[in-house]
Amino acid sequence: MSNIELIDSHCHLIFENFEKDLEEVVLRFRSRGVKKLVHACCELSEIPKLKKISHQFKEIYYSVGLHPLEAKKWELSSKSLLRMSAQEDKRVVAIGELGLDFFKSENKTEQIDALIPQMELAFELELPVIIHCRDAAKEMIEICDDLSNKGKCPKGVLHCWTGTPKEMKEFLDLGFYISFSGIVTFPKAHEIHECAKIVPNDKYLIETDSPFLAPVPNRGKRNEPAFVENVANFMADLRSTEIITIAEESSKNAEDLFKFDLLS
Repeated sequence: MSNIELIDSHCHLIFENFEKDLEEVVLRFRSRGVKKLVHACCELSEIPKLKKISHQFKEIYYSVGLHPLEAKKWELSSKSLLRMSAQEDKRVVAIGELGLDFFKSENKTEQIDALIPQMELAFELELPVIIHCRDAAKEMIEICDDLSNKGKCPKGVLHCWTGTPKEMKEFLDLGFYISFSGIVTFPKAHEIHECAKIVPNDKYLIETDSPFLAPVPNRGKRNEPAFVENVANFMADLRSTEIITIAEESSKNAEDLFKFDLLS
């Protein structure tokens, strides 16, 4: 598979379950042709670790931001801390993972209060956003639509897509990319399969969301970036094409969104 180059557009590698074998995890993703990764940030306290890992392994870039399930940790100083973190390190390619999650939490106002300043910051810094959206598509679309009408909506990606084809179209119309995770390989994920079939060639990414959501045939195991190849394979089947096409299209889209090469 070394002739195929892949980008894992969303992963988490600083969690405890990677501490003992991170070097092996890196060797495995290199052996599977994974050339770049975006390590998503969930809370501000992670930023020093993200900076360290991205300077340790040349393939790893990262985002800075606050996950909606951590919204209670948003403070007045958070926006300026994120701005400083994004500006001081060229390895930062996005703001996030930000968004709304009404599946696990109902603190809507708190989540929106943490979301809007991060969206504004991304627009200000001309960085894309990595959006986590679960059971909140309607509200997320309304917020993005409002920002778009003001001419202040950043570019970005809906990571780990779990929505409907109709919701996908609304996000695509706003200019967002759609990223497919291991969930696209699950047999019962029918609406996600449908989305994967019809998403435009120039508007999708692939990801692992490691260590979560390992794709078939590794479902139930700890996920890792090497498994993004399984996502690409499944996408190729769904779209009646070859894995090389999925690799090339998804990688080009990730490059266009995150602008890695402008940093080196």
